[in-house]
Amino acid sequence: MPDRRYEVPAAAESVQQLVDMLQLKHLDPSGAEAAAGRGGEDHFLGPVFKQAYWRVFGGQVLAQAATAAMATVEPDRLIHSVHGYFLRPGDANKPIQVSVERLRDGGSFSARRSQAYQDGTPILSMIASFQRPSPGVAHQRRMPEGVPDPEDLAPPQELVGHVKHPIVHEWAHGRPFDIRHVDRPIYLEADQDAHATSAVWLKTKAALPDDANIHRAAILYASDYTLLEPVLRRHGLYWAKPEMKVASLDHAMWWHRDARADEWLLYVQQSPSAQNARGLAQGSIYSRNGALVASVAQEGMVRPPEGLRPKLSEKMQQTLVHSSRATRTINKKYSQTWTSRYLET
Repeated sequence: MPDRRYEVPAAAESVQQLVDMLQLKHLDPSGAEAAAGRGGEDHFLGPVFKQAYWRVFGGQVLAQAATAAMATVEPDRLIHSVHGYFLRPGDANKPIQVSVERLRDGGSFSARRSQAYQDGTPILSMIASFQRPSPGVAHQRRMPEGVPDPEDLAPPQELVGHVKHPIVHEWAHGRPFDIRHVDRPIYLEADQDAHATSAVWLKTKAALPDDANIHRAAILYASDYTLLEPVLRRHGLYWAKPEMKVASLDHAMWWHRDARADEWLLYVQQSPSAQNARGLAQGSIYSRNGALVASVAQEGMVRPPEGLRPKLSEKMQQTLVHSSRATRTINKKYSQTWTSRYLET
């Protein structure tokens, strides 16, 4: 349930919280050398800041687990992939402990297993792989052409900043990332053009430190925001639909090239399949100059509501949404951009 005492942080504060949550405390740094020698474990403690949700944002747990693993490898070995499973929701009022098992350090690659815990119970299990940069073959998929610039799209505070609800207010103001939707946003209502693709521009709302690992972790953090939207769009669903249940089940990411998370990135997403209350989504993250920065995949649980009560709640909610002067103004201003197709369907 939303915390009634929760105050949405200002833009600069939310970015500072992102940086602070990536500063994990090494609980036994004196034992790190011994852990490396015996293939043992390192233990870290990651801070959690209050959120409008009762549970921790999944991107935070991913980023903290990856950051802990980064702290156990040599600086010249860069993280290039993670594969994680969300096991339980995290409590937004408790810190997260991360244990890192040193699985292997080879000539070029290192492997780590990160487990995130609260109260001794695992909430995420992740394998991360690292590599020393090496020469070799190189190619990439081209970034889609003709996508509108982020400056021509609505910021989240313009889209839903007028809605008086703590969770929606956090979407508008409290996230450390500015997210600009290329497609019609599905915060409060469905996209009537059902398609299994989506795209957003995103970057942090303030500058991040010049630490490449912070930028890698921040991009992983943000990759969990909108990746299931192609599944929702394809089936006429939206985030605020009454009594709908959506949860990330697993998450994989491959870093291809370095990029800054405080500069605009284009996140192109699609869903090849949904079945058995699970939807698969895939994403490609590009820098503004067209470099393919990362590839992402996630499967999520999506359970649309059933029964009369959620239908009645939705009808009342949609009456308010469609009668809103702010909604009508936004739709008129951006409708032509949102109904154009820039991605293959």
